[in-house]
This record gives sequence, C-alpha cells and structure tokens, in this order.
Amino acid sequence: MLSIARKIFGTENDRKLRRMRPMVEKINALEPDFQALSDDALKGKTAEFRERLGKGEKLDDLLPEAFAAVREAAKRALGLRPYDVQLMGGMVLHEGSIAEMKTGEGKTLVATLPTYLNALTGKGVHIVTVNDYLATRDAEWMGRVFAQLGMTTGVISHGMTDPERRQAYACDITYGTNNELGFDYLRDNMKYSVEEMVQRGHGFAIVDEVDSILIDEARTPLIISGRTEDRTEFYQTIDQLIPLLDEDCYEIDEKARSILLTEEGNEKIEELLKARDLLKEDADLYDVENIATVHHVNQALKAHKLFVKDKDYIIKDNSVVLIDEFTGRMMPGRRLSDGLHQAIEAKEGTDIQPENQTLASVTFQNYFRLYDKLAGMTGTALTEADEFMDIYKLGVVEIPTNRPIARVDEEDEVYRTAKEKYDAAIADIEDCVKRGQPVLVGTASIEKSELLSDILTKRKIKHQVLNARYHEQEAYIIADAGVPGAITIATNMAGRGTDIQLGGNVEMRLGAWLNEQKELGKEPTETEIAREKDKIAADVAEKKKQALDAGGLYVLGTERHESRRIDNQLRGRTGRQGDPGRSKFYISVQDDLLRIFAPERLDGIMRTLGMKEGEAIQHPWMSKALETSQKKVEQRNFDIRKNVLKYDDVMNDQRKAVFEQRIEFMTADDVSDVIKDMRQQTAEDLVEAHIPPKAYADQWDVEGLTNEVKDTFGLDLPIADWAAEEGIADEEILERIVAAADKAYAEKAVNAGPDLMRRIEKSILLQAIDINWREHLQNLDAMRAMIGLRSYAQRNPLNEFKTEAFSLFERMMDNLRGEVTRQLMLIRFERAPAPPQAPRDIQASHIDATTGRNEMDGPDREPVAPRPSAPRAAAVDPNRPETWGRVARNQLCPCGSGKKYKHCHGAIDQASA
Repeated sequence: MLSIARKIFGTENDRKLRRMRPMVEKINALEPDFQALSDDALKGKTAEFRERLGKGEKLDDLLPEAFAAVREAAKRALGLRPYDVQLMGGMVLHEGSIAEMKTGEGKTLVATLPTYLNALTGKGVHIVTVNDYLATRDAEWMGRVFAQLGMTTGVISHGMTDPERRQAYACDITYGTNNELGFDYLRDNMKYSVEEMVQRGHGFAIVDEVDSILIDEARTPLIISGRTEDRTEFYQTIDQLIPLLDEDCYEIDEKARSILLTEEGNEKIEELLKARDLLKEDADLYDVENIATVHHVNQALKAHKLFVKDKDYIIKDNSVVLIDEFTGRMMPGRRLSDGLHQAIEAKEGTDIQPENQTLASVTFQNYFRLYDKLAGMTGTALTEADEFMDIYKLGVVEIPTNRPIARVDEEDEVYRTAKEKYDAAIADIEDCVKRGQPVLVGTASIEKSELLSDILTKRKIKHQVLNARYHEQEAYIIADAGVPGAITIATNMAGRGTDIQLGGNVEMRLGAWLNEQKELGKEPTETEIAREKDKIAADVAEKKKQALDAGGLYVLGTERHESRRIDNQLRGRTGRQGDPGRSKFYISVQDDLLRIFAPERLDGIMRTLGMKEGEAIQHPWMSKALETSQKKVEQRNFDIRKNVLKYDDVMNDQRKAVFEQRIEFMTADDVSDVIKDMRQQTAEDLVEAHIPPKAYADQWDVEGLTNEVKDTFGLDLPIADWAAEEGIADEEILERIVAAADKAYAEKAVNAGPDLMRRIEKSILLQAIDINWREHLQNLDAMRAMIGLRSYAQRNPLNEFKTEAFSLFERMMDNLRGEVTRQLMLIRFERAPAPPQAPRDIQASHIDATTGRNEMDGPDREPVAPRPSAPRAAAVDPNRPETWGRVARNQLCPCGSGKKYKHCHGAIDQASA
C-alpha cells in the first residue's frame, strides 16, 4: 500500500521539491533584469536589500532577487551559472536543512546562494569545511562572487593570530574548519575582556561534508588543555613491561576496542612492577595508592594491542600524529587523553609530551547547536537522516542531479582470503590499464594502501598514492585521477571536496605550469598564459574523450567500510555530471568488517558451497550479511555518539551558565554589587556552618567561627563576646560580621580608588571563575570515568551523573564565592615610592609565579621577573611561616590545615604580593 501511495502522491521528498519549482521559475524570470545591470548597479543591490530588510521585509521575501543576484555575480566572476537544481539546493540550505547532492553537482557554488541572502542581516555567516586547504580554496574561489556583490570574505586557518582571526570573523562571510571554529569558541570563553574575543556570535552556519563533521567527528569532544608534570621515565618503564606479557595475560574485544588483563596477567604485571620498585613487596596491584599505575598499564596495553601504526596514527617529525578513521586525514595537534597518547609515544620511541589537564571542552553537537540556524550539504546523508533529526533537528532533502546518473554499480565479489581478493583486484586494474580506463582504488587504511602500492610497483604498474602521508598533494593527485589509464590509490578521504574530472583539470594544470615558469625565473604575459590555457584545454578535451570511450572513471573498492555512507562516498566519485562510470567492491571473509561483525559461520558456509581458490561468490545472502554487519556498526557508533552527548548535555547546561556569567562580568563596568552579594553569602555560609539553625548557644562553635572569619575576611572580631550577650541570635551575629566586613572593604576601596578597585574586582572574579571551572571539569572527568560502576548497584549511571554533577556544581559555586571574597578582603595596597616632585602612584600586584606576569595589569604590560624562591629552612615548623620557604600554590599548606596553600596562608601572600 505504501508503494502504491508513493507512486500516486510521490514521496515526501518529491513533494518538497515540487513546492520549490515556482520559486525557481520566479528566479529564472528575473535573470534578464539582472543581466542588464552594470557591475556597480549589481553591487548596489546589496545596499538596497539591506535597506529593505531594515524597513521590515523578511529574508524569504528577498530570496528570488538575492538568488538571481548571486547567479549573475557567479556568471561574471567565475563563468559559472548555477543550475535550477542548485537553486533548489540553496533553498534547502536557507530553510535550515541538509541538501544531499551527488558528487560533482557543485555544492561549493550552491552554498553562495543562501550565504549571501543570510549575510544581508549583518550578523555574519560561517561556512564550515573539513580541512584548511578547502577553507582557503573556497574562500578565495567563492570570495570573487561575494566581492562582485560588495561583500567581504574571511578565512580562519591554523596558526593565525587573534587579530587576524578577529578580522576574519568581522567579515560578512567567514570560511573555516570545524576544529578552528570550535576551538575559537572555547578560547573566547577563556579571555579576560570582550575586546580580546574573536567570534561575534553564532547566527547561521553551513556545514560542508556535514556527515563527516556532525556524525563521524562527533564521537570525540574538542578539548583545550594545559600541561601537567613530566613523567617520561614512568611511561617508558611501563612500556617495557607489555612485550613481556603472553597472549593469555589479556583479553581483547575488537568490537568495543577494549582490552583487559586476565587473572594471570594481573599476577605477571605485579611481579614485573615489584621487580622494578614500582610496587611495594607487600602491596596489591589494586590497592588505592596503585590505581594510577594500573591505569597506565591498561593504557600501555591499548597502545600495543589496539592501536596500529599507519592505520590509527603515523610518525611524522618524531611525533605521533593521529589519523581520522573516517577521512584518512592527519589530525595534527589532536591528542588522545588519559595518558594513551603518551603510551603510544613510548611504544614508538618518539618524544613523550607531558599529559594534559582539561581547561575547557565542548562536543561538536553542542557547539553547532549554538547557531540560531544550521544547514549542511553532502553527497551522503540519507542513511543517517534519523540521527540528524534526533540530535540536530535537521531534515534531509535529496536534490536531483542536473543530468541523469549513468554510473553502473556492480555487485560485490566476495573471496575467502585477502590474497585471493587482491589477486582479483590487481587483474581488474591491469585490464583497465590496457584499455586506458582511469581507476580510483579505495582502501580502508594507510597500511592497506601501501600494501597495494607495493604489489603494483612490483608489477611495474604506474600509480599515485593518496593518503595522510601525502596530504599536501591531495588536490593535485585527485586532479589527475581522471586521466586515461591513471591509477590512484586512496584512503577513505578520496579527495573529498575536489572533483575528479575526466581528462584532467585545466585550472590545476595551468597553475602547475605557472609555478614551473616562476621557478625558471620567467614571467609569462597575459597572451602567453591564454595560449597555454587553450593548449591545455584542448589536451584535456582529447583525454576526456579517451576516458569516456574506455567507460569513464572506475571506482574499485578493496574493502567495505564499517559505514555504508563511506562506501557511498567512494562510489560517488564516479559518474559526475552524467558521465559514464562504474564501481565495484572486492571483499574477503578476512576483512575486519566481516571478521569482527559478520556471522562466525560465514567462512564455513563458503567452504560448504565448495568454493575453490580464486573463486568469488555473488549472492543475495552475502549482500545481506554485509549490510547487516554495517548496520550493526552504524548503530553502535550512533549509540556511542548519543551517549557522549547525553553526558555532555549535563555539562553543557553548566558550561553555558558559566560562560554567559563570564561574558556578563566582562561587559559590566562595575561588578561591586556581585562582590557584595558574594561577601554576604560567604558570611551566611560561615555562620550557618558554625551556628546551626535552632541550636542552643552552648552548641555554637564560636571559636571555629572566629578563626574562619579571620581567615576569610582578615577581621579579628569579638564573636565570643557577642555570643555571650543575653538573648543574641545567629541573625544578629551575621549582621555584625557583614557590617564589619562591608566597613573594612569600603575603607580598602577608598584607599585604592574607585577605578582601580573596580578593575581588581573584575580581574579576581574572572580568574576565580576560570580556576574553579577547571577544577570542576577535572572532577567531572574523574567522576564520569567511574560512574559506570553504579550500574552494579542497579542504579542508572546517567541519572547518578546528573545528580552528582549538580552537587559538584553547587560546591564549585560555594568555593568560588569564598575564594573571591577571601582574596579581595585580604588584598593590601601600598603606596609605591615615587621620584621627587612626581605624584605618588598606587599599584596592586598579583604576580603569576609561572609567567611572571602581573595579573592585575592589562594585556599590554610587560611581565615582571618571577619571585625567586626563598631558601628552605633546615626544619619546617607548621606554626612558623618563616620556616616554610617558597611553597607552590597548589601544594598542601605547611600549617597542617589540609587546604591548598593558595586557599590558606597563600591567599594572604598572594594578596600582598
């Protein structure tokens, strides 16, 4: 019935497309009017549109004219005229949905249509790409269209300074990678003034390759971290133990990518650790004090047994660089957490970088949900449509191709062994070389691509390899992949974002020729360049004809990926703009996907069928087994991403509250009211802790309250005398403490002067927020790592995490109030000696011992030298601070209070520094 209904009424996708047809016709009808405009008149349309918006018109009202203006600007700037289906793709993006458009349909140009329309609001539009090359290329390329319309274009790339970033974000349209945009958001929320922030809001974003960014990369959060202590020798020692373990010392779960020590393994590790004095003779491996050692042993096990060189990471410039498992691209600067990256560095013998402490973090899901409107485009989104709707509330609309697809997708060939599979694939490649058909060979890892490359090299078959090792040459390798007889081996990235054009790419070849001329010291004239371009174009046209006669581009997959979407991306490289092409996958039962996720009896079934060596099977059962395996992995990955998001949503509410509060404090001219409220609340907390409600006077902890008031407010108050008064209540004691604290603070403010005091208050408040937030993140990370154990007590770990996280957040806010109050109450001001006849100067100082910078100064002041450490006395007396010497801020206070030095006696030193 459903099938009949679809034939009569069409699918939901068909109905959406039908609704867009009248708008397309309206845009087409405007084309002659915009063709008649001069360049200046066309540019003037932008001011006209903005004026109309200011008078109350909506963006939807301007859509036909704005799209017609962009179409005309693209024709003049690039010589490209957006097709009708591209106009429809632009409408889908403007609505805040995902446009699924096949490879070669011109998604980069499509994005200019809604980008221009939404940039008219003046709030800025972000276009997000998967790497710096594409961001820079698209900004330069499409920037010509926007310039034709009088709009500015910026690009964010790795290594830019803050002023450069601020300038790029200030443009009407900003191109950048998902990582750079996310990290800029985190860094902005660590700044100390609004002027230092680089982003100016999150209005509208268009995400290119949206499936890669919002699905594949969303399994891991973005983290900004700082260095902790160096433990190189410890990592190296633990690393030396792992090769000494037998296979029966651990159990590997490849599906879950986890590894555990067996009972025998625990005993063996204990012996090895004791032999190296890392474990006491009478100690047990799982004693509380040895938890960190157990953790690093497990991380070293993972590094050796689960992480494979040239698949999960590569060694570049004596450092471990991670490989994105979905795109095959390098991820410089990205590191694994919890000591795992250090374990891999120890395994490979590279320089070991210290572990990091989380300073700020956010998931891609929660970052992109900050935007008022979000849209995306890709060639493969329908298989993940449910997740896009569930997580991002993004619908998926499939846009028809400009020309019918002529690609032939052949059935998979399944072999019993990897050797048989590769032999068959190589024979097919050799046949293509003879016929002059270009071939794109897809592999699942660098290791597999180089294995295939070695085989082809031995057989003297000329080819190119495209993987993370040759990332910089990606665009040039892909540009030649459509030349007759070209063999290109690619990992999953397969040059996404760059079209494979049959016969070659005229612009790329011309660029290469110009570079050659430059190296020879020649400067070609415009006439020479035009002549060379015509020559290249003629050669490309001839080669395109040869490639078409040979059957077009042939995509040959040597392994099924765990996601159907990645396979579809590879297939989509051929059949561009109605070109002929074909695709085929060669599979073996020994491939990771079938070995781990397919039925265990699969190899037995193939034996039963009597398959001989070198014989392939093509059967619906086999296709079903492959599809079932892929669905299992897709569901597992979706569950992982959803689980990450559930926990991060708990943190996200807290993160937004802290970041919004922070910005509010930065923008405020005066935070004295906030400081006063904190002082009042701190006093209330102290009184409540030592004088419980409805308690009798003899139950009051008067001495404790007196000491706490002295430590926190720097006031020696006669609280014992007050408590002895007849009929006095806790409310009256609180009022007297608050009054005394307010009076002392007012005197301090008069001494400092109003301007300086306001500046100090804001600085200390922001610093205290940052310090407490970082400690809170550490606590949440530690709690999340252990919260799963609550399930053994029949409790829901997520609910437990929510409850505990809320309690930790309340405790953080209490600590924040107390710390801000303590620092401000204990700070002292001294009049600095001045030269004769010069006015006396007042300066407050708080020197960071690490950087030597005065935290009370603005960003332009030079750092002062750090204070030299005082010589340590022979014996430390807890009651005599002069015997303590120099104490680190985060060490326990020598007085024996159990607090960190910065929260105890150090607070006085810091205040008077």
